[in-house]
Amino acid sequence: MTIGISCTSFSANPLEDWIVPIFEEFDHWEIFSEAFHSVLYHAGEMEDILPSYDMSYSIHAPICDVNIAAVSDCMREASLNEIIRTAELAADLDIRTVTVHPGLHSLAVAGMEGHVVEIAKESMRLLDRAAEEYGVAMAIENMPSRPYFLGRTAAQLSELLDGTGLPVCFDIGHASTTGEIDAMIDAFSGRIANVHLHDNRGDDDSHMTIGDGTIDFAHVLKRLSGYRGNLIIESRSFESAVESQSRLEPMLWP
Repeated sequence: MTIGISCTSFSANPLEDWIVPIFEEFDHWEIFSEAFHSVLYHAGEMEDILPSYDMSYSIHAPICDVNIAAVSDCMREASLNEIIRTAELAADLDIRTVTVHPGLHSLAVAGMEGHVVEIAKESMRLLDRAAEEYGVAMAIENMPSRPYFLGRTAAQLSELLDGTGLPVCFDIGHASTTGEIDAMIDAFSGRIANVHLHDNRGDDDSHMTIGDGTIDFAHVLKRLSGYRGNLIIESRSFESAVESQSRLEPMLWP
C-alpha cells in the first residue's frame, strides 16, 4: 500500500507551490480538482510538472457547484460533463483513479430523496460507461452523516451503484460519523479502489489528525488487509498529514 495526501486548501495556490513539499514527504498525491488545481483548466501545467517527480497521482473530481443528482436537467448535465471531462483529462495524464461524490438531494424541499436517488442511479450508469471508455476507475465515495448527502450508508451506496461496475472510495472518517465502518467493509471489500483516512470522534466530519480522534485504525486496517491500493490522508493541513503519516506507518509496517 502507498500512503498519499490530499487537502482541499492546497488548491488555492498554484501547483508548483505544493509539489516539492509533497514529494519530499509522500509517495502519492490525490489532487483536488478545484481552483488552481482544476484538471479542466490546468491540465497543461500538470502535463509539464507532474512527470518530473517520482510520485504517483490520483484525482478527486470537483465538488463545488457540482451535483450529479440534481433535479434540474441542465444542472445535472453540467455536473456530469464536468466530472466526465475530468476523467478524460486524467486519462490523458495517465492518472487512472478519480474519486467522485454521489450527489445531494434538495436542501429546500423535503421528501425528495427517493426521486433524487433514481436520478443519481442514472448518473451512475453514465459515469460507468465513461469510466470504461477512458480506462479510469471512477471511485464513488461514501458520504458523512449530513442528511442532504446521498451514499451515507452501505445500503444507500449499494443502491446507487446497483447495475454498474463502478468501484468505491471508502472514506473511513465519513463512515465513522454514520457508524458504518464495518458495514462498508462488509459490503464493498472486493470493490474498494481508493481509501481516504482522517480521524474524528464520530459526531462530526472534522478531518482530524490520525490518533487525535476515536477511530480504531488498527482494527480498520486489519479488516482491509486484502486491500493493496492507495491510502489517502485527507487532512486540513500539510502538517497534520505529515503527522498522520508518522502515526499510520507503524500500524502498516510494525
